[in-house]
Amino acid sequence: MSALDQLPVAVIGAGPVGLAAAAHLHERGLPFLVLEAGDSAGAAVRQWGHVRVFSPWRYNIDPAARRLLDDAGWIAPDLAALPTGRELAADYLQPLAELPQLKPHLRCGARVEAVSRLGFDRLRTAGREQTPFLVRLTDGQEILARAVVDASGTWGTPNVLGASGLPASGERAAAAYLEHALPDVLGADRSRFAGRHTVVVGAGHSAANTLLSLAELAAEVPGTDVAWATRSASPARTYGGGDADALPARGALGSRLRAHVEAGRIRLLTSFSVHALAPTDGRLTVVVRHADGTDEQIVVDRLVAATGFRPDHAIAAELRLDLDPVMGATRALAPLIDPNEHSCGTVPPHGVDELAHPETGYYAVGMKSYGRAPTFLMATGYEQVRSVVAALAGDWQAARDVQLDLPETGVCTSSPAEATGTDSCDGSTPQPAAKGLATGISGGLLAAPVNPTTLDTPASGQTGGS
Repeated sequence: MSALDQLPVAVIGAGPVGLAAAAHLHERGLPFLVLEAGDSAGAAVRQWGHVRVFSPWRYNIDPAARRLLDDAGWIAPDLAALPTGRELAADYLQPLAELPQLKPHLRCGARVEAVSRLGFDRLRTAGREQTPFLVRLTDGQEILARAVVDASGTWGTPNVLGASGLPASGERAAAAYLEHALPDVLGADRSRFAGRHTVVVGAGHSAANTLLSLAELAAEVPGTDVAWATRSASPARTYGGGDADALPARGALGSRLRAHVEAGRIRLLTSFSVHALAPTDGRLTVVVRHADGTDEQIVVDRLVAATGFRPDHAIAAELRLDLDPVMGATRALAPLIDPNEHSCGTVPPHGVDELAHPETGYYAVGMKSYGRAPTFLMATGYEQVRSVVAALAGDWQAARDVQLDLPETGVCTSSPAEATGTDSCDGSTPQPAAKGLATGISGGLLAAPVNPTTLDTPASGQTGGS
């Protein structure tokens, strides 16, 4: 064994995928260190703890993690139940992090500032692969590692509001009026929305979740107005596949949102491109630029930016990364997940080969591996780290034997304006359950919980929250 092999594998992030990587590293007998910027495991998941995911527990538990937990006498949740983010953290991530096999190797409050090679910048080649990684923390501490598995996610780097990929004019100055994705509308953040006019910008499941919670709040508090703004000309893609979805809660999410829009409880604004933001007399003026170049203004109290997330590769600036110029994922993975081509998606099994960079031993996994694609699922990340860890252990046969079982969506179209909610791209039979579109943040699947009450009675209907 070389001196390099005796160093730990540095795992960045103690979310679901980072802790799964730790579990696999333990099973393989490889030394490891998990670096978590937050004050506890699953810190990012806890920030959307009020939200219920619409993938059941069986999709959210990593097999290696399950084996460790079972050996410790863990009482597993109902695998068919839908956990909230809070339950995911408390009932799975925290017990996993507390296991004696993992806890000594987990450091919380350890934010990574940069990753490089010891004594090497990006230019130098000779001897590079035999040189340890240097992981520098924001407190100045430096850690040597044989490999780096970056599972830090994208929660801290949301997309901007401007339609051109740039911040809208005045966006930073208007920060006091803006909300991150998935505010706790019915809980801790209720006072910021009750009796006020809120517009939610975005067309994904995070936007839908917030809209349903706002609709419920509007039924309880007079003067609470809700608007939904999308860049596309049609909301059909957000409405999704309804009864054709293999995950009932995901299908119900879009169906309930459609009912609120059609009943007038949520005002829909399509072809909505944010051009400028300006605080005005305690409210926010939003300037919308239309395709013909004309502008329109609306005045709101709060704006929820549910416009998705993007990866931040700044910490790896001195590593040799081969990133697709469009997606920000590896060049091998990008065409498999590009939402311009695969929104009805077929996320094929992929692992170490698709995640590899020219910088041998560095892997971005989980949500970060998907770049700007909003199609990540926790189960995908679990299979990624299983494959990567097998490769680090030298078991290339296992590393390349990648398999993936994802629920189908019932949504198939590469053009949001053309989405019809049919079962497949040609409106015929559903695609195999092993392939499908996963959407959302962090874990990939987010939704308000299913409640079978009638939406025609909003005062008593459950429309969001946890």
